[in-house]
Amino acid sequence: MDEVPSNRLINPKVLSGDPGPPRITPEDARYEDLALRVRNERFEHRPRYFRVPRTTEQVVTAVTEAVRAGDRITIRSGGHSMENSVGEASDGVIIDLSAMNGVYHDPGRRAFVVESGATLGEIYRVLYLTWGVTIPGGWGHSVCVGGHIQGGGYGVLSRSLGSVVDYLFAVEVVVVDADGTARAVIATRDPADPHHELWWAHTGGGGGNFGVVTRYWLRSAVTPGDDPAQLLPPPPATLLTGVRRWTWDGLTRDAFHQLMDNHGRWHQANSSPGCRYAALASRLVVTGRGDQEDGEAVVVAAMIDGGLPDARRMLADYLDEVGDGVGGEQHIGQATPWLYTMMPPVPDGDAHRGAEYDRYKGKAGYLRRGFTRQQIDTVYDYLTSPRAGVELARLWLLAYGGQINAVDPAATALAQRDSVLKAVYIAIWSDAADDAENLDWMRRFYRDVYAETGGVPVPGEVHDGTYINYPDTTWPTRPGTPPACPGTTCTTRTTTSGCDG
Repeated sequence: MDEVPSNRLINPKVLSGDPGPPRITPEDARYEDLALRVRNERFEHRPRYFRVPRTTEQVVTAVTEAVRAGDRITIRSGGHSMENSVGEASDGVIIDLSAMNGVYHDPGRRAFVVESGATLGEIYRVLYLTWGVTIPGGWGHSVCVGGHIQGGGYGVLSRSLGSVVDYLFAVEVVVVDADGTARAVIATRDPADPHHELWWAHTGGGGGNFGVVTRYWLRSAVTPGDDPAQLLPPPPATLLTGVRRWTWDGLTRDAFHQLMDNHGRWHQANSSPGCRYAALASRLVVTGRGDQEDGEAVVVAAMIDGGLPDARRMLADYLDEVGDGVGGEQHIGQATPWLYTMMPPVPDGDAHRGAEYDRYKGKAGYLRRGFTRQQIDTVYDYLTSPRAGVELARLWLLAYGGQINAVDPAATALAQRDSVLKAVYIAIWSDAADDAENLDWMRRFYRDVYAETGGVPVPGEVHDGTYINYPDTTWPTRPGTPPACPGTTCTTRTTTSGCDG
């Protein structure tokens, strides 16, 4: 195993012979704090005990002891999984990696190391303020990289810079051999590396499927030398943001069709690698009628590299094209510094714990072009009709493509390399008594959107499956559709990663 670089802060307890990660059981005062680190209140993270390692060696110890005892192991970094990816092992152990949050430069590998418990916010701050570089990760700065990278993380810079996995140079994984021996392996993108396939699996294969990831090494595919400032791309100096809004009172069915058609056509025409608009990222959010007091139905929020000479004009043109023929209220602000925009001085808005809404269900799907007419009708019907216990229902359409689509689908485990949008379906509520009704509503909504392809986003002209980092354990069930998810066999592949589970 490689030596720890001298510029990394080292925990003195580890150097002084600390025996290893503590076993935190329900009798320990720390247990409740660990148990409450959940994203979705539908589930509980209450294993027989927790382990909170600080080094790779301590992860090896924790895994070894669990394997010998026959304990089921689940892994958590940020705990952002939207399904029961971590807490289902009530009789096992959760290895919580939040204490492994280092971000530092490894001169030997000419790469940056990020440990699995590091949050995106910590990574953005350290990389940018120290070396002026970044990775094209997600917006929620409380998300950890543990599963985010393994699923093929993406964010607002991905259309111009690609997926996070396109910068994965190496990964350290604690694996268990056939004889039950746990050990740490470092796998790299070098084709001659005997562990190369293990590296490839972590470029989109999903978290928790191959071992416990302790560290990632990140650098560009081509690096000119040893200067850390050249190992990853710089972000834009500033970002310029703009929005366009509509209320349901101003959106008839025909107007909604026009809006969705405009949006889909624009992304079909402006999502190729290197295109003029690759520096623009956007999200279209459709909120169910009556789910917000201000009556806001649809918002298109976009941002673009504020350093482009015609950034304001480009942003205005985008918003105008999306709103062509359907009006809407439009506003474009002033360019703000990149890090300030990504990490404003308030908590990111994606944390539901402690908020009004606690219980969540989401589904997703890739789009190779805009929704069909039947799909737009379905979205309109479901989001303008009463929804019983659903307190907030939404559809998100997130801009995709650009530089992501410059990579061969076989080069990484992230195979979706020709999509232009990601659709995310969301239902949020607060009362556990409404669980069954709301899950059924979301199941029917998703099934009916994809009725033309059997109830799921089957790869084809319009769709390309779904994103492994948006796990889903509720499947459509009706004649002619794929069978219901068979449980553990299925969910091992799709739900052990979560977003950063």
